[in-house]
Amino acid sequence: MNSKTKHTLVALVEDKPGVLNRVSSLFRRRNFNIESIAVGHSEQPGLSRMTILVDGATTAVEQVRKQLDKVIEVVKVIDISEESIVARELALIKVHATSSTRSEIIQIVDIFRANIIDVAPSSLIVEVTGDADKIDSLFNLLKRFGVKELARTGRIAMARGAGAVKVEEEQPPEVQTPKAKKTKLAP
Repeated sequence: MNSKTKHTLVALVEDKPGVLNRVSSLFRRRNFNIESIAVGHSEQPGLSRMTILVDGATTAVEQVRKQLDKVIEVVKVIDISEESIVARELALIKVHATSSTRSEIIQIVDIFRANIIDVAPSSLIVEVTGDADKIDSLFNLLKRFGVKELARTGRIAMARGAGAVKVEEEQPPEVQTPKAKKTKLAP
């Protein structure tokens, strides 16, 4: 199968300086554009969780996933694109607001179950979470008022149900060990 689609890769990586650079460089060398990347601490001490959204042919993304697995600091990486997942983004939108438009903006924000987190004399900052379509829809409705700034986190995702991206689940957390160190292959 060589279909071109968006792929969501989840990687558990050692929480060390330079790991994000090595991972993103691997995608760059293979001419993949990363649509979004979100990194933060995981439930496992010393490990961070990366959620990477890329657009590409399934076979090519699988090759990149295999190369990513060879990076020394990458403990585990899986493609959850075919799984049933929960995916969310966060956006902060600063929109121009006057006394005559403020109530209309508030109504739109309420419809999207978003929050106004800052009020200034000439602007509002809106916080919204949801899937990319929800954020895009709210942004498009607010554009006519004048969007001053937009900041988005990118996708974070988890597989639904009992499945989890973990290291050696059968061991208690205090005796988990990262996978053996790999030798670095030339690019």
